[in-house]
Amino acid sequence: MSEGIAEAAASAAGGGWRRATGVAGVALGVLATGAAAGVAIERMTVGRGIRQKARLVLDSAGPYGALRGTPGKAYADDGTELYYEADDVDPVPTPERRRRLFGRKAPAPVTVVLSHGYCLSQDSWHFQRAALRGVVRTVYWDQRSHGRSARGTAQVERGEPVTIEQLGRDLKAVIDAAAPQGPLVLVGHSMGGMTVMALADQYPELIRERVVGVALIGTSSGRLGEVNFGLPVAGVNAVRRVLPGVLKALGQRAELVERGRRATADLFAGVIKRYSFASRDVDPAVARFAERMIEGTPIDVVAEYYPAFNDHDKTEALAHFAGLPVLVLAGVRDLVTPSEHSEAIADLLPEAELVLVPDAGHLVMLEHPEVVTDRLADLLTRVGAVPAGATVGGHGSSSTAHPG
Repeated sequence: MSEGIAEAAASAAGGGWRRATGVAGVALGVLATGAAAGVAIERMTVGRGIRQKARLVLDSAGPYGALRGTPGKAYADDGTELYYEADDVDPVPTPERRRRLFGRKAPAPVTVVLSHGYCLSQDSWHFQRAALRGVVRTVYWDQRSHGRSARGTAQVERGEPVTIEQLGRDLKAVIDAAAPQGPLVLVGHSMGGMTVMALADQYPELIRERVVGVALIGTSSGRLGEVNFGLPVAGVNAVRRVLPGVLKALGQRAELVERGRRATADLFAGVIKRYSFASRDVDPAVARFAERMIEGTPIDVVAEYYPAFNDHDKTEALAHFAGLPVLVLAGVRDLVTPSEHSEAIADLLPEAELVLVPDAGHLVMLEHPEVVTDRLADLLTRVGAVPAGATVGGHGSSSTAHPG
Protein backbone atom coordinates (compact mmCIF):
# COMPACT_ATOMS: atom_id res chain seq x y z
CA MET A 1 0.00 0.00 0.00
CA SER A 2 2.84 2.41 0.81
CA GLU A 3 4.51 1.59 -2.48
CA GLY A 4 1.32 2.62 -4.27
CA ILE A 5 1.49 6.02 -2.63
CA ALA A 6 5.10 6.34 -3.72
CA GLU A 7 4.10 5.56 -7.29
CA ALA A 8 1.40 8.25 -7.12
CA ALA A 9 3.99 10.74 -5.93
CA ALA A 10 6.31 9.75 -8.76
CA SER A 11 3.54 10.35 -11.30
CA ALA A 12 3.15 13.82 -9.83
CA ALA A 13 6.75 14.59 -10.69
CA GLY A 14 6.12 13.42 -14.25
CA GLY A 15 3.01 15.53 -14.90
CA GLY A 16 -0.07 13.78 -13.41
CA TRP A 17 -0.63 16.74 -11.09
CA ARG A 18 -4.37 16.83 -10.68
CA ARG A 19 -4.44 13.20 -9.62
CA ALA A 20 -1.35 13.00 -7.43
CA THR A 21 -0.25 16.32 -5.95
CA GLY A 22 -2.89 16.30 -3.25
CA VAL A 23 -1.64 12.99 -1.89
CA ALA A 24 1.99 14.04 -2.15
CA GLY A 25 1.35 17.40 -0.51
CA VAL A 26 -0.50 15.79 2.37
CA ALA A 27 2.20 13.25 2.98
CA LEU A 28 5.15 15.57 2.67
CA GLY A 29 3.58 17.97 5.14
CA VAL A 30 4.18 15.51 7.95
CA LEU A 31 7.19 13.54 6.70
CA ALA A 32 4.97 10.53 6.13
CA THR A 33 4.27 9.86 2.47
CA GLY A 34 3.41 6.20 2.86
CA ALA A 35 0.72 6.57 5.53
CA ALA A 36 -2.05 8.31 3.65
CA ALA A 37 -3.94 5.38 2.15
CA GLY A 38 -4.56 3.59 5.43
CA VAL A 39 -5.81 6.77 7.06
CA ALA A 40 -8.21 7.40 4.17
CA ILE A 41 -10.06 4.13 4.80
CA GLU A 42 -10.64 5.06 8.45
CA ARG A 43 -11.98 8.51 7.60
CA MET A 44 -14.47 7.29 4.98
CA THR A 45 -16.84 6.38 7.82
CA VAL A 46 -17.62 10.05 8.63
CA GLY A 47 -19.42 12.37 6.22
CA ARG A 48 -17.29 15.11 4.65
CA GLY A 49 -19.84 17.82 5.51
CA ILE A 50 -19.90 16.84 9.17
CA ARG A 51 -16.12 16.91 9.35
CA GLN A 52 -15.94 20.32 7.72
CA LYS A 53 -18.48 21.74 10.17
CA ALA A 54 -16.59 20.20 13.08
CA ARG A 55 -13.35 21.85 11.95
CA LEU A 56 -15.07 25.24 11.74
CA VAL A 57 -16.41 24.84 15.29
CA LEU A 58 -13.00 23.88 16.63
CA ASP A 59 -11.33 26.75 14.78
CA SER A 60 -13.72 29.28 16.29
CA ALA A 61 -13.82 27.83 19.81
CA GLY A 62 -10.23 26.82 20.46
CA PRO A 63 -8.01 29.38 22.23
CA TYR A 64 -4.86 27.43 21.45
CA GLY A 65 -2.17 29.64 19.96
CA ALA A 66 -3.88 32.83 21.14
CA LEU A 67 -1.27 33.74 23.75
CA ARG A 68 0.84 36.70 22.65
CA GLY A 69 3.84 38.53 24.07
CA THR A 70 5.89 41.61 23.33
CA PRO A 71 6.83 41.36 19.63
CA GLY A 72 10.31 41.86 18.24
CA LYS A 73 12.35 41.30 15.11
CA ALA A 74 15.80 39.88 14.56
CA TYR A 75 17.70 39.67 11.29
CA ALA A 76 19.58 36.60 10.12
CA ASP A 77 22.97 36.85 8.41
CA ASP A 78 21.27 36.67 5.00
CA GLY A 79 18.82 39.43 5.92
CA THR A 80 15.82 37.21 6.71
CA GLU A 81 13.46 38.87 9.17
CA LEU A 82 12.84 36.59 12.15
CA TYR A 83 9.84 37.22 14.38
CA TYR A 84 9.94 36.61 18.13
CA GLU A 85 7.86 37.42 21.20
CA ALA A 86 9.01 37.86 24.78
CA ASP A 87 7.06 37.24 27.97
CA ASP A 88 8.61 39.06 30.90
CA VAL A 89 8.43 38.27 34.60
CA ASP A 90 5.50 39.91 36.37
CA PRO A 91 6.96 43.20 37.66
CA VAL A 92 5.04 43.27 40.95
CA PRO A 93 3.35 39.95 41.60
CA THR A 94 0.68 39.86 44.27
CA PRO A 95 1.70 38.29 47.59
CA GLU A 96 -0.55 35.31 46.85
CA ARG A 97 1.03 34.72 43.43
CA ARG A 98 4.52 35.24 44.83
CA ARG A 99 3.91 32.64 47.53
CA ARG A 100 2.38 30.17 45.08
CA LEU A 101 5.16 30.43 42.51
CA PHE A 102 8.28 31.47 44.34
CA GLY A 103 7.89 31.12 48.06
CA ARG A 104 9.69 34.22 49.38
CA LYS A 105 12.36 34.51 46.70
CA ALA A 106 12.36 36.22 43.29
CA PRO A 107 13.55 34.28 40.24
CA ALA A 108 17.04 34.59 38.86
CA PRO A 109 17.38 36.76 35.74
CA VAL A 110 17.32 33.84 33.32
CA THR A 111 15.84 33.96 29.80
CA VAL A 112 14.34 30.75 28.42
CA VAL A 113 14.49 30.62 24.60
CA LEU A 114 12.18 28.06 22.98
CA SER A 115 12.67 26.84 19.39
CA HIS A 116 9.86 25.01 17.61
CA GLY A 117 9.87 22.13 15.15
CA TYR A 118 9.36 21.54 11.43
CA CYS A 119 6.03 22.74 9.99
CA LEU A 120 5.05 24.27 13.35
CA SER A 121 5.41 27.71 14.93
CA GLN A 122 6.11 29.29 18.30
CA ASP A 123 2.44 28.64 19.15
CA SER A 124 3.24 24.94 19.52
CA TRP A 125 4.49 25.85 23.02
CA HIS A 126 0.99 27.03 24.01
CA PHE A 127 0.66 25.05 27.25
CA GLN A 128 4.20 25.69 28.42
CA ARG A 129 3.77 29.38 27.63
CA ALA A 130 0.56 29.55 29.65
CA ALA A 131 2.31 27.96 32.61
CA LEU A 132 5.56 29.94 32.50
CA ARG A 133 4.35 33.42 31.61
CA GLY A 134 5.03 35.86 34.41
CA VAL A 135 7.18 33.30 36.21
CA VAL A 136 10.39 33.51 34.18
CA ARG A 137 11.41 35.55 31.15
CA THR A 138 10.74 33.57 27.98
CA VAL A 139 11.38 34.15 24.28
CA TYR A 140 9.45 32.31 21.58
CA TRP A 141 10.41 32.67 17.92
CA ASP A 142 9.34 31.43 14.51
CA GLN A 143 11.97 29.68 12.42
CA ARG A 144 12.60 31.17 8.97
CA SER A 145 9.68 30.61 6.56
CA HIS A 146 7.49 29.46 9.47
CA GLY A 147 4.83 31.27 11.46
CA ARG A 148 5.23 35.06 11.39
CA SER A 149 8.85 35.06 10.25
CA ALA A 150 9.67 36.00 6.67
CA ARG A 151 10.56 33.55 3.94
CA GLY A 152 14.25 32.77 3.93
CA THR A 153 16.05 35.37 1.82
CA ALA A 154 18.76 32.97 0.71
CA GLN A 155 16.12 30.47 -0.39
CA VAL A 156 13.85 32.92 -2.23
CA GLU A 157 16.48 35.12 -3.87
CA ARG A 158 19.34 32.71 -4.46
CA GLY A 159 17.75 29.29 -4.33
CA GLU A 160 20.07 28.15 -1.56
CA PRO A 161 18.99 25.09 0.42
CA VAL A 162 18.03 25.39 4.05
CA THR A 163 20.60 23.89 6.39
CA ILE A 164 20.50 23.12 10.09
CA GLU A 165 23.65 25.22 10.39
CA GLN A 166 21.70 28.22 9.06
CA LEU A 167 19.02 27.63 11.69
CA GLY A 168 21.70 27.70 14.38
CA ARG A 169 22.86 31.09 13.12
CA ASP A 170 19.24 32.26 13.05
CA LEU A 171 18.88 31.33 16.72
CA LYS A 172 22.04 33.30 17.51
CA ALA A 173 20.49 36.34 15.81
CA VAL A 174 17.34 35.98 17.92
CA ILE A 175 19.38 35.67 21.11
CA ASP A 176 21.43 38.75 20.20
CA ALA A 177 18.23 40.75 19.66
CA ALA A 178 15.97 39.40 22.41
CA ALA A 179 18.39 38.34 25.16
CA PRO A 180 21.78 39.94 24.58
CA GLN A 181 22.79 39.59 28.23
CA GLY A 182 22.28 37.21 31.12
CA PRO A 183 22.03 33.46 31.54
CA LEU A 184 20.06 31.36 29.07
CA VAL A 185 18.08 28.14 29.07
CA LEU A 186 17.71 26.71 25.56
CA VAL A 187 14.67 24.56 24.78
CA GLY A 188 14.12 22.89 21.41
CA HIS A 189 11.53 20.49 20.02
CA SER A 190 12.39 18.29 17.02
CA MET A 191 13.98 20.60 14.42
CA GLY A 192 14.24 23.19 17.22
CA GLY A 193 16.43 20.78 19.17
CA MET A 194 18.62 20.38 16.09
CA THR A 195 18.78 24.18 15.89
CA VAL A 196 20.06 24.29 19.48
CA MET A 197 22.72 21.71 18.61
CA ALA A 198 23.77 23.74 15.56
CA LEU A 199 24.07 26.83 17.75
CA ALA A 200 26.37 24.94 20.11
CA ASP A 201 28.44 23.63 17.20
CA GLN A 202 29.05 27.12 15.79
CA TYR A 203 29.11 29.21 18.98
CA PRO A 204 30.61 27.03 21.71
CA GLU A 205 31.70 30.12 23.62
CA LEU A 206 28.06 31.20 23.97
CA ILE A 207 27.20 27.83 25.49
CA ARG A 208 30.19 27.98 27.80
CA GLU A 209 29.67 31.57 28.97
CA ARG A 210 25.90 32.01 29.11
CA VAL A 211 23.89 28.80 28.82
CA VAL A 212 22.90 27.32 32.19
CA GLY A 213 20.46 24.62 31.05
CA VAL A 214 19.21 22.79 27.94
CA ALA A 215 16.05 20.85 27.11
CA LEU A 216 15.95 18.65 24.00
CA ILE A 217 12.44 17.38 23.29
CA GLY A 218 11.54 14.80 20.66
CA THR A 219 14.67 15.45 18.65
CA SER A 220 17.71 13.76 17.12
CA SER A 221 21.42 14.40 16.74
CA GLY A 222 21.58 12.55 13.41
CA ARG A 223 20.89 9.39 11.37
CA LEU A 224 17.40 10.57 10.45
CA GLY A 225 17.76 8.88 7.08
CA GLU A 226 17.29 5.56 8.88
CA VAL A 227 13.86 6.41 10.35
CA ASN A 228 11.07 4.27 8.86
CA PHE A 229 8.09 6.30 10.17
CA GLY A 230 6.38 3.10 11.29
CA LEU A 231 6.21 1.76 7.73
CA PRO A 232 7.45 -1.49 6.17
CA VAL A 233 11.05 -1.30 4.99
CA ALA A 234 10.10 -1.89 1.35
CA GLY A 235 7.61 0.98 1.42
CA VAL A 236 10.10 3.37 3.03
CA ASN A 237 12.75 2.51 0.45
CA ALA A 238 10.28 3.08 -2.38
CA VAL A 239 9.32 6.48 -1.00
CA ARG A 240 12.95 7.53 -0.57
CA ARG A 241 13.78 6.60 -4.17
CA VAL A 242 11.21 9.01 -5.60
CA LEU A 243 11.10 11.66 -2.88
CA PRO A 244 13.97 13.94 -4.04
CA GLY A 245 12.46 14.33 -7.52
CA VAL A 246 8.95 14.76 -6.14
CA LEU A 247 10.09 17.43 -3.69
CA LYS A 248 11.79 19.42 -6.42
CA ALA A 249 8.73 19.23 -8.63
CA LEU A 250 6.30 20.09 -5.84
CA GLY A 251 8.30 23.14 -4.82
CA GLN A 252 8.08 24.45 -8.38
CA ARG A 253 4.29 24.06 -8.51
CA ALA A 254 3.39 25.18 -5.02
CA GLU A 255 0.09 26.86 -5.89
CA LEU A 256 -1.29 23.76 -7.59
CA VAL A 257 -0.13 21.51 -4.76
CA GLU A 258 -1.74 23.77 -2.14
CA ARG A 259 -5.06 23.35 -3.93
CA GLY A 260 -4.53 19.61 -3.77
CA ARG A 261 -3.86 19.77 -0.05
CA ARG A 262 -7.07 21.73 0.53
CA ALA A 263 -9.04 19.22 -1.53
CA THR A 264 -7.74 16.39 0.65
CA ALA A 265 -8.07 18.19 3.99
CA ASP A 266 -9.82 15.27 5.70
CA LEU A 267 -7.09 12.85 4.69
CA PHE A 268 -4.48 15.38 5.76
CA ALA A 269 -6.03 15.60 9.24
CA GLY A 270 -5.84 11.85 9.67
CA VAL A 271 -2.19 11.67 8.65
CA ILE A 272 -1.31 14.52 11.01
CA LYS A 273 -3.01 12.80 13.90
CA ARG A 274 -1.18 9.55 13.29
CA TYR A 275 2.23 11.18 13.15
CA SER A 276 1.66 13.77 15.88
CA PHE A 277 -0.10 11.86 18.64
CA ALA A 278 -0.14 8.35 20.06
CA SER A 279 -2.95 8.36 22.64
CA ARG A 280 -6.55 7.97 21.53
CA ASP A 281 -8.07 10.58 23.84
CA VAL A 282 -6.31 13.69 22.50
CA ASP A 283 -8.53 16.75 22.79
CA PRO A 284 -10.02 17.28 19.29
CA ALA A 285 -9.34 21.00 19.61
CA VAL A 286 -5.65 20.27 20.26
CA ALA A 287 -5.54 17.94 17.26
CA ARG A 288 -7.15 20.63 15.11
CA PHE A 289 -4.67 23.19 16.48
CA ALA A 290 -1.76 21.02 15.34
CA GLU A 291 -3.45 20.52 11.99
CA ARG A 292 -3.80 24.28 11.47
CA MET A 293 -0.12 24.89 12.15
CA ILE A 294 0.98 22.22 9.71
CA GLU A 295 -1.56 23.29 7.10
CA GLY A 296 -0.15 26.80 7.39
CA THR A 297 3.31 25.69 6.23
CA PRO A 298 3.50 26.19 2.43
CA ILE A 299 4.44 23.10 0.46
CA ASP A 300 7.50 24.80 -1.05
CA VAL A 301 8.75 25.46 2.49
CA VAL A 302 8.12 21.82 3.37
CA ALA A 303 10.10 20.85 0.29
CA GLU A 304 13.05 23.20 0.77
CA TYR A 305 13.59 22.07 4.37
CA TYR A 306 13.38 18.32 3.88
CA PRO A 307 16.91 17.63 2.54
CA ALA A 308 18.44 19.30 5.60
CA PHE A 309 17.30 16.46 7.84
CA ASN A 310 19.16 13.76 5.94
CA ASP A 311 22.34 15.86 6.20
CA HIS A 312 21.87 16.63 9.89
CA ASP A 313 24.60 15.24 12.16
CA LYS A 314 25.36 17.15 15.32
CA THR A 315 26.44 14.27 17.52
CA GLU A 316 29.81 15.85 18.26
CA ALA A 317 28.16 19.16 19.17
CA LEU A 318 26.48 17.49 22.14
CA ALA A 319 29.82 17.57 23.95
CA HIS A 320 29.35 21.31 24.45
CA PHE A 321 26.43 20.52 26.79
CA ALA A 322 28.52 18.27 29.04
CA GLY A 323 28.37 19.43 32.65
CA LEU A 324 25.18 21.45 32.14
CA PRO A 325 21.76 20.47 33.50
CA VAL A 326 20.14 18.83 30.46
CA LEU A 327 16.64 17.43 30.01
CA VAL A 328 16.14 14.90 27.20
CA LEU A 329 12.47 14.04 26.73
CA ALA A 330 10.63 12.02 24.09
CA GLY A 331 7.41 10.16 23.41
CA VAL A 332 7.88 6.41 23.40
CA ARG A 333 5.66 6.12 20.31
CA ASP A 334 7.17 8.98 18.33
CA LEU A 335 7.30 7.88 14.66
CA VAL A 336 9.10 10.99 13.36
CA THR A 337 12.09 11.25 15.73
CA PRO A 338 11.91 7.91 17.55
CA SER A 339 12.69 7.84 21.26
CA GLU A 340 15.78 5.75 20.51
CA HIS A 341 17.34 8.94 19.16
CA SER A 342 16.73 10.66 22.50
CA GLU A 343 18.22 7.68 24.30
CA ALA A 344 21.31 7.99 22.09
CA ILE A 345 21.63 11.67 23.06
CA ALA A 346 21.31 10.78 26.74
CA ASP A 347 23.97 8.09 26.38
CA LEU A 348 26.40 10.80 25.26
CA LEU A 349 25.33 13.06 28.13
CA PRO A 350 25.26 10.64 31.06
CA GLU A 351 24.38 13.36 33.56
CA ALA A 352 21.28 14.36 31.60
CA GLU A 353 17.78 13.56 32.82
CA LEU A 354 16.12 11.20 30.32
CA VAL A 355 12.32 11.17 30.35
CA LEU A 356 10.44 8.76 28.07
CA VAL A 357 6.71 9.44 28.03
CA PRO A 358 4.49 6.39 27.43
CA ASP A 359 1.56 6.74 25.05
CA ALA A 360 3.06 9.89 23.52
CA GLY A 361 3.90 10.76 19.93
CA HIS A 362 5.93 13.47 18.25
CA LEU A 363 3.98 16.47 19.58
CA VAL A 364 4.44 15.41 23.17
CA MET A 365 4.29 19.00 24.47
CA LEU A 366 0.70 19.22 23.18
CA GLU A 367 -0.32 15.63 23.87
CA HIS A 368 1.01 15.40 27.43
CA PRO A 369 1.72 19.03 28.33
CA GLU A 370 1.59 18.39 32.05
CA VAL A 371 4.63 16.09 31.80
CA VAL A 372 6.65 18.46 29.63
CA THR A 373 5.75 21.49 31.76
CA ASP A 374 6.60 19.67 34.97
CA ARG A 375 9.99 18.55 33.68
CA LEU A 376 10.80 22.01 32.35
CA ALA A 377 9.84 23.51 35.71
CA ASP A 378 12.19 21.07 37.41
CA LEU A 379 15.00 22.04 35.02
CA LEU A 380 14.39 25.72 35.73
CA THR A 381 14.53 25.00 39.44
CA ARG A 382 17.84 23.17 39.04
CA VAL A 383 19.42 26.11 37.20
CA GLY A 384 18.11 28.67 39.70
CA ALA A 385 15.58 30.35 37.43
CA VAL A 386 12.79 29.32 39.81
CA PRO A 387 13.49 28.59 43.50
CA ALA A 388 13.03 25.10 44.89
CA GLY A 389 9.47 24.31 45.89
CA ALA A 390 7.97 26.53 43.22
CA THR A 391 5.14 25.49 40.96
CA VAL A 392 4.12 26.83 37.57
CA GLY A 393 0.37 27.09 37.83
CA GLY A 394 -2.35 24.86 36.42
CA HIS A 395 -1.78 25.07 32.69
CA GLY A 396 -0.52 21.56 32.09
CA SER A 397 -3.59 19.69 30.88
CA SER A 398 -4.81 19.56 27.29
CA SER A 399 -8.32 18.67 28.42
CA THR A 400 -9.23 22.23 29.42
CA ALA A 401 -9.04 25.32 27.26
CA HIS A 402 -7.21 28.30 28.71
CA PRO A 403 -7.94 31.87 27.73
CA GLY A 404 -5.28 33.98 26.10
